[in-house]
Amino acid sequence: MRIGIMSGASPGPDGTLDGLTARARDLEARGFHSMWMANIFGLDAIVAQALVGAATERIELGTAVVPTYPRHPVALAQQCLTAQAAARGRFVLGVGLSHKLVIEDMMGLSYAKPARHMREYMAVLGPLLRGEPVKYEGEQYRVSAGLQVPGAESVDVLIAALGDHMLKIAGETSGGTILWMTGSRTIEDHIVPKLRAAASGSGRPEPRVVAGIPIAITTDPDAARERIAKGLAMYGQLPSYRAMLDKEGVEGPADLALVGDEKTLSAGLDRLRDIGVTDFDAAIMAVEDGADARTLDFLESRL
Repeated sequence: MRIGIMSGASPGPDGTLDGLTARARDLEARGFHSMWMANIFGLDAIVAQALVGAATERIELGTAVVPTYPRHPVALAQQCLTAQAAARGRFVLGVGLSHKLVIEDMMGLSYAKPARHMREYMAVLGPLLRGEPVKYEGEQYRVSAGLQVPGAESVDVLIAALGDHMLKIAGETSGGTILWMTGSRTIEDHIVPKLRAAASGSGRPEPRVVAGIPIAITTDPDAARERIAKGLAMYGQLPSYRAMLDKEGVEGPADLALVGDEKTLSAGLDRLRDIGVTDFDAAIMAVEDGADARTLDFLESRL
């Protein structure tokens, strides 16, 4: 199981372009496989990873995740191919539907028929990211276009897939899934078998399963979970994540976190590896003084 680090989701120096570049260089020097960047309401994750890619050499750089609705698939493909050229083949696109609260209530766009939207979106985006022209006539998109971005290799896509329909689409049209707020029981019993079945049925390779999970080394797990519960409370209220928490049988995000000493965290990582997670995306939580640095050192020891 490859190990990567989530970055860019919190304010402070590490969330600036200079900070992200310095972080990526440090992670690369330590031997981490990847750095993932959230796309929320700050820096644009694709642009930021393109700049980071130009300043690094080996580390994989991905988005976790970019919402599809606000960007036409041709425009998104052009952005991603440009980022891929800058990163010299190390950029990976993680995309997702986002949430009705964001797409409709904040942006004023329709969130109707989300599964159809993603399938049509991938029908346009997929060929373009492989360097192929696309001609598509659908309900939501009617596109005839091609792109030529100098120096760009094809871009792998991971879809944030939680429900049955989205897992089928991810397995059939992408390289796998990138998860958040999804526990090990749900990954083992729900995510992995349905994703693999869809990929196999479409003749696609074994899909990647990138699991983003909060993690922290601490001597006081109860206090750490209380702090995580407050910081991540909003994720327990969004319907798609709430469904995964309920499927896992837990009350909130803190109950999914890997929290405790090195032995506890090692057991949690081993469990994820054994159930089919290909990539661990560590959302390191600063639950106490020095916890983030100790957690990073621990994860480095697992490489």
